[in-house]
Amino acid sequence: MRLSRGSEWSPGQKVPSGRLSWVQIMRVPRQSVLSASLVVLVALVAASRALRAEDWPEFRGKGRSGVWTETGILEKFPEGGLKPRWRTPIGSGFSGPSVVGGRVFVMDFTPTKSPRGTERALALDEKTGAILWTRDWPVDYRSMYLPIGPRATPTVDGDRVYFQGADGKLFCLRAKDGAIVWKKDFLTDFGAEPNVWGFSSSPLVEGDLLITLVGGKPNARVVAFNKHTGAEVWRALPTDSETGVATPIVVTAGGARQVIIWYDGAAASLGPATGKVYWQVPYKVGSGMSVSLPVRSGSLLFFTNFYHGSLMLQLDEKTPTATVLWQGKSDSEIQTEGLHALNNSPLIVGDHIYGICSYGQLRCLLAKTGERVWESQALVKERVRWGSAFMIRHGNRLMVNNDRGELVIMEPSPDGYREIDRTFLIKPTTVTTNRRQLGAVNWSEPAYANKHIYARNDEEIISVSLAASGR
Repeated sequence: MRLSRGSEWSPGQKVPSGRLSWVQIMRVPRQSVLSASLVVLVALVAASRALRAEDWPEFRGKGRSGVWTETGILEKFPEGGLKPRWRTPIGSGFSGPSVVGGRVFVMDFTPTKSPRGTERALALDEKTGAILWTRDWPVDYRSMYLPIGPRATPTVDGDRVYFQGADGKLFCLRAKDGAIVWKKDFLTDFGAEPNVWGFSSSPLVEGDLLITLVGGKPNARVVAFNKHTGAEVWRALPTDSETGVATPIVVTAGGARQVIIWYDGAAASLGPATGKVYWQVPYKVGSGMSVSLPVRSGSLLFFTNFYHGSLMLQLDEKTPTATVLWQGKSDSEIQTEGLHALNNSPLIVGDHIYGICSYGQLRCLLAKTGERVWESQALVKERVRWGSAFMIRHGNRLMVNNDRGELVIMEPSPDGYREIDRTFLIKPTTVTTNRRQLGAVNWSEPAYANKHIYARNDEEIISVSLAASGR
């Protein structure tokens, strides 16, 4: 609309279709201007809140950092506990959910004649839990310990989702309808050996590549595929020891992007474009238990495993190289030092590491030395082999899912264990070889997205609001 000097105009009169003068604008009552401004402000606030809504596209959230940045989240749990907005029956599995674009992606397993059965990829409606589509395929778990179901969390990238099956089948599916775009079988396509822990590495998207742990031959421990077509782009590292189950991460350090992978023998860095080995540091990992994700803080890169404890590397600032800052010497799951984690990943907050050790002990360590500051059994409660809890950081506190099916809010503090609140979340259903007070455990990492938590066991997946508003 053009502005001009001219005719009179009064509030309530129809705005001329042509010109509107400065005089006319100045004569609009102040109340009307304030009302209009308020409408604009409300719209901007609503838009800002919408922008702060956060999807969870891969294992441990965007960037695999275990950090949740949404605002408007409750400080304590409501009296009477949390009430699921929906619950949907599914089969068994350790595979956690991913949440993107109004959909929840997860995997499950239905046995036919044990240890054989059917793995399934599912897409659910984020608001209702209704199953939108499924895609299934036959599997054979005969070589696996705890043959319960898929282990890897789906990785969502645009209009595609990547599902890693426990017996070595990898699928790229279309997000909207589950149509197969491409697929691989690590045993037949790469000569990989069946893994006692199952193929548990969640695929990593890096640019146009999909990078994952294959354990193939020759020199195909790690393979990068064209994420669009499935064509092999590069392979790296010989499979001359246990393949392990490590999920790769990407860091930028020393002027280069680096894919970090670890296995029984070494922690390693690869160039994502070519698979070139930047560095390898010797690191023993018993029984292929390379489960816990490496954790980065500044120039520090921390690793932990069940039998052989901790390794802290210092990343060089100018070149893609790394040196050992400190390393644990214990090779015992009982006489431990540092952190001997298994199927949960620690966090570094400030100058301290917080993580769950081999028998469920929550420990606080000095990041630069590995010295133990304190430990507590209060989070997991039981002192039992493979006691676990899955931690993510939310502002100045931690949201923790212990293997008893509880959700705990705690404050990370070098002064000791500080629990803010605790509530029941989901029934533990996985029966292990370890005696447990509740008879079973819950060993699946949840997703935190759009002010909700999405958690699963071997019977169902649920969505629960964590919004301060309760909605």
